Amino acid sequence: AGTFDAEATGKWKAEFETQIGVQKYTYEFKVEGEKLTGKAIGERAGEKAEVVLSEGKVTKDGISFVQPLSFQGQEIRITYQGKLTGDDEIKFTRKIGDFATEELVAKRVKEK
Repeated sequence: AGTFDAEATGKWKAEFETQIGVQKYTYEFKVEGEKLTGKAIGERAGEKAEVVLSEGKVTKDGISFVQPLSFQGQEIRITYQGKLTGDDEIKFTRKIGDFATEELVAKRVKEK
């Protein structure tokens, strides 16, 4: 099953420390060939925000996408690079504009 494509489709959850506290995200990915689409639903301090991901790509090495962020009237690009580790985890590095780089692990949400 060395390919990434179909494997990444579905829901993934991550919780990680950032400079502004713990962030919780649910990512929903849909992969078709080398194209990844989807959304990120973020939760912080009880507030939920949903954004559509852009520039999603799938390669033999992993996935990458951009999560656009509006912060105080500015558009900031959060770029993700992810690698599947095992069946149920994606290890991501996310870069927030030129400000910060964070590591996180997203775990597959098992559909009941």
